[in-house]
Amino acid sequence: MKLPPPSHALLALLCTLAVNGLAQAQQVHRIVGPDGKVTFSDRAPSLDKAAQAPSGGATAGSSVNDTLPYELRQIANRFPVTLYTGADCAPCVSARNLLANRGVPFTERTIGSNEDIDALKRLSGNTGLPFGTIGRQQLHGYSDTEWTQYLDAAGYPKQSKLPANYRRPAATPLTAAKPVEPATATEDASATRAAPRARPVPEPATGPSPSNPAGIRF
Repeated sequence: MKLPPPSHALLALLCTLAVNGLAQAQQVHRIVGPDGKVTFSDRAPSLDKAAQAPSGGATAGSSVNDTLPYELRQIANRFPVTLYTGADCAPCVSARNLLANRGVPFTERTIGSNEDIDALKRLSGNTGLPFGTIGRQQLHGYSDTEWTQYLDAAGYPKQSKLPANYRRPAATPLTAAKPVEPATATEDASATRAAPRARPVPEPATGPSPSNPAGIRF
């Protein structure tokens, strides 16, 4: 017996059931970007290509944060940490160890010249070290409790989640060293004019004298 063709209502019902079944089988993930923009994806954030770190570490043109796990990278982009240190500064070592042991990606800037000191004073309002920033929050001096409190508030993990291939950037001076400019011709001429002239040494007498009646020259 030949069955009658399905009605339009039945076809619409079958399509609806198929779409609902696909939607239930395919979970949608809500992803918040570093700029706060919300996107949706059928893949979990940890599996998204934009969140995967390259196996060989940072490549040319990419930032160090690109090698971080997705969640940690989100935090580091929103609340970057910078540590300002100086030589022979025990509290600076304590602050550095706290960040390193906790697995917080951070940038270290050193204060070693008068230009660095002036720049630090403009930045922080004083010249005390260590000085740190977590996002826009400034931390003057080192207090384990205070630094831990602000790291917790920013959302940094309490245990390190840095990948094995992560390499922290080397510390750099706060200000770039000024190149030594060669002396100009005008400066050389001024130095020449300023230099005292040597007095001429009188030549010894060549003729006879009471102490040298024969006029012998040596």
